[in-house]
Amino acid sequence: MQFLDGDCELAAGWLEKAERFLAENPSVAAVCGRLREKHPERTVYNLLCDIEWDAPPGEARACGGIAMMRVEAFCAARGFRADLVAGEEPELCARLRAARWRTWRLDAEMAVHDAAISRFVQWWLRSLRAGYAFAQGAALHGAPPERLGVRESRSAWLWGLALPLAVLAPLRGGRLGARHFHRLSAPGGAACAARRPSRRENWRRALFLVLGKFPEMLGQLKFRLERHAGAPARLIEYK
Repeated sequence: MQFLDGDCELAAGWLEKAERFLAENPSVAAVCGRLREKHPERTVYNLLCDIEWDAPPGEARACGGIAMMRVEAFCAARGFRADLVAGEEPELCARLRAARWRTWRLDAEMAVHDAAISRFVQWWLRSLRAGYAFAQGAALHGAPPERLGVRESRSAWLWGLALPLAVLAPLRGGRLGARHFHRLSAPGGAACAARRPSRRENWRRALFLVLGKFPEMLGQLKFRLERHAGAPARLIEYK
């Protein structure tokens, strides 16, 4: 079965390619392809989404919300968790992996997505939601060998909280921040992508990856406070 968000359009020929791949690879439970942003040229936030989705083909730890899944595997895993704010696909893939299923990303056009992020506050809320999802994923599957969301959660606390505190010691904080930004702005610095971004894209991505640690840290904090209070999780919408 094919999952598709309401703001997406499937690429021609994707269904046939995905169905054929699942038929030829019985150990694969979920397959996805290249998701593209509809208007990456309109705002830097849309461009960031397009870069984020440009992942290399091959076996993957998780797919996004647009993917084709094997009905047998999906039903055996009891589908998505209803109590998650976001990150339900990586969480499901973690359970599928525990049941010895695999997730795969094809080198094929899958769909076009319209994020329609035109304001800074939308990007901020999306990043906050990501931080919340990392914390929730780590709470569910943070133990070895899965360690879902652990690295991302630690990164949010380090660069979203520890670094600002370290800035109080100017030399150390300044050097840490500059080193991190330089590493992220280097070609392929933060993640291995299927294509080589331009220098301008790298600098933009580096800037917002560093800035994004602050709302991600707040998302982490929001999850911990709500969990401590026993409050139910609520959706964090950015549109």
